[in-house]
Amino acid sequence: MKRSTARRGVFTAPKGDGPKVTVRTPNKPGSAQRVDKAKYEAMRAVLLKVLPRKAPGLTQTEMMAAVMRAAPRATFPDSTSMWWAKCVQLDLEAKGVLAREVGKPLRWHRA
Repeated sequence: MKRSTARRGVFTAPKGDGPKVTVRTPNKPGSAQRVDKAKYEAMRAVLLKVLPRKAPGLTQTEMMAAVMRAAPRATFPDSTSMWWAKCVQLDLEAKGVLAREVGKPLRWHRA
């Protein structure tokens, strides 16, 4: 499988067969990408499990560490869980399911 890359603000999803789901990003309104639905749904469940319901939420580092512990290794081998976590986090943020706290460090929680 070809590794995903991010260049000049454009992200490329890993190639895969099967049903797809469209994801968005709050950082670039109007842009969309189609990704593997099964992996999206699996990572969505992981993110909703590890992110708290209320502020102050988790920092990027805390969120990724929690995802690495909770993500099923068979579905997300090696470091692919990091790409999928960020992809799904941005999509859920664009849809209003997750909220980004104002200030630094950045923190996320369920909306």
